[in-house]
Amino acid sequence: MGRSHHTSSPLSAAGISSIQAGPLFHTMNFLLETLQVFFLSFYYILEAFVKWFLPSKKKNVVGETVLVTGAGSGIGRLMALEFAARWATLVLWDISKEGIRETAKLVKERSSARVHTYVCDCSDKDDVYRVADQVKREVGDISILINNAGIVTGKKFMDAPDNLIVKTVEVNAMAHFWTYKAFLPAMVANNHGHLVSIASSAGLIGVTGLADYCASKFAAVGFAESVALELQAMGKVGIKTTIVCPFFINTGMFDGCSTKWPRLLPILDPNYVVKKIMHAILTDQVYLFLPRSLYVTMVLKNILPTKLGVLLGQYLGAFNFMDSFKGHGKKD
Repeated sequence: MGRSHHTSSPLSAAGISSIQAGPLFHTMNFLLETLQVFFLSFYYILEAFVKWFLPSKKKNVVGETVLVTGAGSGIGRLMALEFAARWATLVLWDISKEGIRETAKLVKERSSARVHTYVCDCSDKDDVYRVADQVKREVGDISILINNAGIVTGKKFMDAPDNLIVKTVEVNAMAHFWTYKAFLPAMVANNHGHLVSIASSAGLIGVTGLADYCASKFAAVGFAESVALELQAMGKVGIKTTIVCPFFINTGMFDGCSTKWPRLLPILDPNYVVKKIMHAILTDQVYLFLPRSLYVTMVLKNILPTKLGVLLGQYLGAFNFMDSFKGHGKKD
């Protein structure tokens, strides 16, 4: 009986695995991925350049269910009116029963959009979850979530009472966690929705007299960015995100605040801000900084020496924005 001879092939499974794990494979992989990034970078820059000059197509929000927190006044109220004019179903949250009643009244006077009002303390996780469950039972899933509610202490850090510091972080940042937890699962299941964070320029750069406010808005921006990346990694490209970072808005929230160079950093008109926010949402714009000079400011912040950045901050009046702050002690 002849003896069979088995010889090991150099291209056996183990051999192939060894080649794939070798330095040549890693070098080729690096080169291919680098080329891909290079060409896609060129494409995306060209795409952004073209979009700068050509008007973007606006999406239709008819029939979408839009939840606006802090809808009892200011930007929240104006946002509700804008969506009502586009035949969206409105869900309005505010801690003030009188405020959301007035907003609902204005909506009904100007359109026939469906509007639902709920009193909710966005600083209270349990209250957010309780009211969210009520909304899902009575209205249905939310497809556009606008985290707008906000408060400001307006005191230098060492003068700010502990309870107001905690409240500022709870309303301006933690509330976003709870509303996302409540309404994002349905968006993920449908691969459809839009998350809007009304943050602040104070969420991009520190401001004297706004330490707790800046901390809360930095948190809101970082949170929104991170969740957006998680959704991208999950392949949920049907869920859009918009992060809004405006300078001071003339809603009463920052009454008394001043700007040294109003042509460069103007106190913003609420109606102008809302028009810009609506355009950003309808065109799926990821970031919106207002005024435009903030885009330049952010670039300079990241490339200039620290001492020069401080010098420019003094020149722009950032050390004195809050010197004459009065505020109105209410939500945005």
